[in-house]
Amino acid sequence: MSREADLRERICRLAKSMFDRGLTAGASGNISARLDDGSLLVTPTGSSFGTLDPSRLSHLAGDGRFLSGARPTKEMPLHSAFYETRSETGAVVHLHSCHSVAVSMLPETDPDNVLPPLTPYSIMRLGKVKLLPVFLPGDPAMGDAVRGLAGKRSAVLLANHGPVVAGKDLEAAVYAAEELEETAKLALMTRGLQPRVLTGPQIQSLVQTYDIEWQS
Repeated sequence: MSREADLRERICRLAKSMFDRGLTAGASGNISARLDDGSLLVTPTGSSFGTLDPSRLSHLAGDGRFLSGARPTKEMPLHSAFYETRSETGAVVHLHSCHSVAVSMLPETDPDNVLPPLTPYSIMRLGKVKLLPVFLPGDPAMGDAVRGLAGKRSAVLLANHGPVVAGKDLEAAVYAAEELEETAKLALMTRGLQPRVLTGPQIQSLVQTYDIEWQS
């Protein structure tokens, strides 16, 4: 099996796993992943994570030109912005995961760091997650908002919409998106209960030990 064929299969397999576990529903969510030549495989517009066909994934050139397959997701501006501003990005995952969206709508959510430091893995896989404003689906301004972060964040949360996470490869992006949703769930479960969070020194130890991006 070629590297492209393998990546097509992995995109569809991981997407179905997320769909089956309720991490995104209906025809929501999208994934892109970079091939060795810099071109991108992208989930088609209006498609369900539960029924993706490897042969119908959109294939785009590195500059965004359409090459083959079905029409790509209308939210390509989000994906393109991460590839343009973070050279190490190998894949981008965008979900409409329920708990993350709920956190994005709470007035007390810190827009510069939406998740409380509840677990080491949320810090290790995500760093700080930035809350972005409400945009209409497909609005190119979403990409501009990501570019405005100058590559300093690997994960953002679109208000009233859902998370967008970049990773060095497909698996890293998927696992980070899942970690974001699980941490959001924990935050909602412990809201108002004064949970014991990680201390400043504990966070700094993680940042230094695992070379984590942790922008002030």
